[in-house]
Amino acid sequence: MKLAFTLEYAGTDFSGFQSQKNALTIQYYLEEAIRKITDQETKINYSGRTDAGVHALSQVFDFETQIKRDEEKWIKGINSNLPKSIAVKNVFNVSDDFDSRFSAIERRYSYVIYNSPNKPLFFDNFSYWVTNDLDINIIKAQLNMFLGEHDFSSFRSSSCGSKNPNKSISYVDVETVNNFIIITIVANAFLQNMVRIIVGTLIDIAKNEKKMSVRDIIEKKDRTYAGKTAPAHGLFFLGPKYKDEFNIDTFESNILDRLKN
Repeated sequence: MKLAFTLEYAGTDFSGFQSQKNALTIQYYLEEAIRKITDQETKINYSGRTDAGVHALSQVFDFETQIKRDEEKWIKGINSNLPKSIAVKNVFNVSDDFDSRFSAIERRYSYVIYNSPNKPLFFDNFSYWVTNDLDINIIKAQLNMFLGEHDFSSFRSSSCGSKNPNKSISYVDVETVNNFIIITIVANAFLQNMVRIIVGTLIDIAKNEKKMSVRDIIEKKDRTYAGKTAPAHGLFFLGPKYKDEFNIDTFESNILDRLKN
């Protein structure tokens, strides 16, 4: 049988999600926790590879097992062997053809900016501190230019290995709460550092440091025309979305809704 889990974590102390040699990652701790309660070596599939410092509210991973136990025991057993900054939330019985990554039809990210001359002392690891006064109307207008399917070559890292730079963004949003600016983007898939470069570009435009519009930068298909890559610690992976047939509900709508719950 195959099980799928939703997972949240603060990425501050980890070298990203995916296993790496000589580095502590989310995947390493998950597979170790599963091994301890099953006494079996297990390799997991996962919905999104987040970079070092990036957080998640609803990452999804799955694995096959013949061990039967109550859902609560799965969750408590895994969590008891994880660091405090990683936590499994839910477990689902899924079909054998389910794959956390390849079955996803959408992915959602939010980026948190703290826009103030004063340092966000208690939110430093979870937001990007920008002291310049950002024009929210400019950010909204420019962000809407990302909607639709485009070649996002201007918004990918130089080390991105994706063969297809064309991605489709179906939803964008900007919300403000006191000094926080929260940018949310939903797409079928993302290129490496795509959201962070998008946010960095929006910030540069809002600060009047870049005179080109997002539309012009997209058309250039050249990374050198986009803005700086925003830091990882302001980025949250809200989770993937799957077809109803998989009966797995993982999509966090935005950061604000989560904080209210």
